[in-house]
Amino acid sequence: CGYLIQKEIDVMGKALSAPERPFVAILGGAKVSDKIGVIENLITKVDKLVIGGGMAYTFLKAMGGEIGQSLLDAEKIDLAKSLIEKAKNNGVELLLPIDTVVTDSFPEPINAEIATEIVPSHAIPADKMGLDIGTKTIEAFSKAIADARTVVWNGPMGVFENPILAKGTIAIAQALANNDKATTIIGGGDSAAAVEQLGFADKMTHISTGGGASLEFLEGIVLPGIACLLDSRTKLAAGNWKMNKTPAEAAALMQDLVAKAGNASNDVLVCPPYVCLDAVLKAAKGTKIMVGAQNMHFEDKGAFTGEIAPNMLLEMGVSHVILGHSERREYFGETDETVNKKALKALSVGLVPVICCGESLAQREDGITIEWIRMQLKKALRGITAEQAAGIVIAYEPIWAIGTGKTATNEQANEVCSAIRALVAELYDADTAGQIRILYGGSVNAGNSADLFAMSDIDGGLVGGASLKADDFTVIANS
Repeated sequence: CGYLIQKEIDVMGKALSAPERPFVAILGGAKVSDKIGVIENLITKVDKLVIGGGMAYTFLKAMGGEIGQSLLDAEKIDLAKSLIEKAKNNGVELLLPIDTVVTDSFPEPINAEIATEIVPSHAIPADKMGLDIGTKTIEAFSKAIADARTVVWNGPMGVFENPILAKGTIAIAQALANNDKATTIIGGGDSAAAVEQLGFADKMTHISTGGGASLEFLEGIVLPGIACLLDSRTKLAAGNWKMNKTPAEAAALMQDLVAKAGNASNDVLVCPPYVCLDAVLKAAKGTKIMVGAQNMHFEDKGAFTGEIAPNMLLEMGVSHVILGHSERREYFGETDETVNKKALKALSVGLVPVICCGESLAQREDGITIEWIRMQLKKALRGITAEQAAGIVIAYEPIWAIGTGKTATNEQANEVCSAIRALVAELYDADTAGQIRILYGGSVNAGNSADLFAMSDIDGGLVGGASLKADDFTVIANS
């Protein structure tokens, strides 16, 4: 990925997962809404949370303070109250401004000469506006920084563009530079600008250049550009909800899944009905749970009543799409040729196809399982390059074991998955075969998933009924 991204991940990742303590996070900027995710993620990790900038006034208002004309995110007052309570419950010391630099109005132009005074932060006059932290606050915030061994800073303490209102931000930069025992991480933006302008850059452990991505990293959001670089054969628990759940029911199930399987050891994918995608995507936002569709058309648009185009799914935020499921083949005339068309289209727009294959009971009893699977996949993979093939998912699902309660033995399932991997090596090369993920999809449940996933060539499961039960699917997601 390159040395710069590696440093971002190493330094920021360690700060979030295994920080040297005390761990202090300093957040500034204009609105609470811009930093909600960061606050909620850090509030369970830090020892002290320092909040300055315009966003601090919403917290001060939530605590009953008078903030005059200062910036207020009125819709977030209740949220601020809940975050204050959450900090208390987690034993996190929350530091807010003690005093504030105020003026009569926001400076226009932004670097205009203005008259200022310092007042208590909880008692700002009705005609005044807070635009920077005061001297007592600088002293308190600097003390917290001096005692810290890990510090993450994102966002200015005031209107940094105006020299008169930049003193708080400069003081924080100075305090960080003075602490040579701490790991100091600057999260970009005005924070980085202050450090650079003051000549403190070489005294900081890391200055992030990731912009908005750095903020999402601090929120704990799974970044696609990083996720795609991880081990491609991490186990995948893929839930196919089929034609179950209304949007409201889907949202409720997802909330339960996020709480229970949001940090599962395996990769997690859920594929709800089309009408539930929006609700499920909203519930999954910011978590490691991926969302896929159960089918799509191979054209971008046109007179195809009842069909869904791939670009529609992509724009919603869908990452995967199931293609060629046995029920699609049996009830809706899906063929190997249409599966191939859909797979090529999915890859062309950036969707990951989950290509299904499987044999009937009669075919298994006739001893042609491997030949049948090879034929299906040769047709389905036609025209797909080795580079593309390495990133797709193949799901082997013996038709006779879907929804019947019957399951292929671990050895039977692994035998077919091994044959699929051998075919991929034959069609492409050993490296591609080693990267592609092959799932088993025949009545996988909480009781058999661990043994199935332990097999050499089974990289997870395409799960039906058990994926509709949060507790069961959580077990599978950790198998």
